[in-house]
Amino acid sequence: MIGSRQLVSRIQTLARELGFSQIGVAGVDLSAAEPGLMQWLEKGFHGEMAYMAAHGLRRARPAELVPGTVSVITVRMDYLPRGTPDDWQRIEFARLDRPGEAIVSMYARGRDYHKVLRSRLQKLADGIAAEVGPFGHRAFTDSAPVLEAELASRSGQGWRGKHTLVLDREAGSMFFLGEIYVDLALPPSEPVSPHCGSCSACIDICPTQAIVAPQRLDARRCISYLTIEHPGPIPEELRPLMANRIYGCDDCQLACPWNKFAKKSALPDFDPREGLAGSTLAALFAWSEEEFLSRTEGSPIRRIGHERWLRNIAVALGNALRSGDTSARAALESRREHPSELVREHVLWALEQQIA
Repeated sequence: MIGSRQLVSRIQTLARELGFSQIGVAGVDLSAAEPGLMQWLEKGFHGEMAYMAAHGLRRARPAELVPGTVSVITVRMDYLPRGTPDDWQRIEFARLDRPGEAIVSMYARGRDYHKVLRSRLQKLADGIAAEVGPFGHRAFTDSAPVLEAELASRSGQGWRGKHTLVLDREAGSMFFLGEIYVDLALPPSEPVSPHCGSCSACIDICPTQAIVAPQRLDARRCISYLTIEHPGPIPEELRPLMANRIYGCDDCQLACPWNKFAKKSALPDFDPREGLAGSTLAALFAWSEEEFLSRTEGSPIRRIGHERWLRNIAVALGNALRSGDTSARAALESRREHPSELVREHVLWALEQQIA
């Protein structure tokens, strides 16, 4: 039978053939992460993501989540679109200077990463089975109670940045993570040392100051949480801080010096779809539910639904109106009588933002 180290080498080769940029291996003892996880939950930093609390410490106990697990294979996949220019960080920040333009987080402009990684993780598992025969495994892509960043950092994928994301010296943080829990005893990868030093760019740039301390995020203030996970009204005091961001927020990554080394994906899946980069808020606000569903088919955006889509854009239009973009008013008036109370509330708030 193939040795464990030779198997890891073979897995690395298979992973590269499938478009993954790196694989690592972690053990299943994550007990050192349990106190921090419980403190985060006790402070309510998970907001209305009830599933975070529901699973509790199972997140830090892989062998309880998938009985028989003795190792975790972690994978990394870069997602910058193939045509990304070298000065992409400057270009993305410049979108904030155009309040009538809608900003969608870069990772969400292409195909749903869950779909891309899930199918390739299964192919990787099939490749491993071809080497060792049938084995127990289960693949995850941000889809179960898994401490992804903890496993990734323990397996040498990078270190936890102050924004809580995993950072690599040669690839920044613009990548997705995935895992395969396996019943194979594999040698763990060497973790890497952190290289943030005294830099606090991500903390300083956060529009809502959601990064309350290094490696400590209050999701309730995070624009990504507010525009994607949060189901109800967005707190009024945070609405002006969202500017024209309508799905996610990249600011902490855009400000990170290590992301000058971020890698482009070789896959066409992450190329931006028409309408999700550079479109006006008014144009996206005009989408009917049918058009929304059609244009976001196979996209991560579809999961928030048309109602939250309109809620988010209404806030952005209100911010544009406050900045002097009077054309935003006509778009907002078109949804003043929307059947959704959630949408109407945000539209009425937005209309009140016009400077007299």
